Amino acid sequence: MSPPPAADHPVTPLNELARAELAPAFSPLYRQIKGLILQGLQTGEWKAGEGIPSEVELAARFGVSQGTVRKAIDELAADNLLVRRQGKGTFVATHAEQQQQYRFLRLTPDAGAPASLGRQLLHCRRQRAPAWIAKLMHLRAGDPMIEIRRLLHSGGQPVVLDDIWLPGSLFKGLTTERLQEHRGPFYGLLETEFGVHMVRAQEKIRAVAAEEESAAPLQVTPGSPLLSVERLSFTYGDKPVELRRGLYNTTHHFYRNDLH
Repeated sequence: MSPPPAADHPVTPLNELARAELAPAFSPLYRQIKGLILQGLQTGEWKAGEGIPSEVELAARFGVSQGTVRKAIDELAADNLLVRRQGKGTFVATHAEQQQQYRFLRLTPDAGAPASLGRQLLHCRRQRAPAWIAKLMHLRAGDPMIEIRRLLHSGGQPVVLDDIWLPGSLFKGLTTERLQEHRGPFYGLLETEFGVHMVRAQEKIRAVAAEEESAAPLQVTPGSPLLSVERLSFTYGDKPVELRRGLYNTTHHFYRNDLH
């Protein structure tokens, strides 16, 4: 017999879910459970780095078999939204974890193992969103926006010039001082202090020539070849919350991607 659900988490029968249209009627049962767990992540019921209830507890909560819950969790783990830890349970994935820190940054040295990149903040300022950024991020032109420019270093040499734009309404306390004080990964700061978790990203990559304005901080001559990487990052519910344009100096590095 399955154990009773926790008192603060009443069972949500699947017929109620169908009426609420939380999942399509034709969706496999494990996909419906996946959607319900994802809903808990979206609403902040389980925050980045926290453990979620066991498979047995979730099965009792949703009124399904443990195998159905396991299959739903397997997919969420494959999507890098959850992390299984042997003997400890299942946890909400966080960019603060060592294995997750550079999930969206694929720059790899020609020789040797990838090393942590040093960061140099050039500026952090508030502005009004120009029309082209607002369109990409589903905002209105003129909405408050935070613009961050920084350099990433490898072995003391600048390798990435990053321009980052964030919606001002989500990151009201983000300042130059806060960024300079933070020692962990950038996305880890956004998770812990602002509750915004980057779960996936889209990238556009092209070769460009360094212009004078970008050549100086990257310590290359104007006209040198660079890799331009434009990334749009999303939180739960496919909501865009970060736009980033990075210029990569690939003289001694390459851009690595694993295809599945």
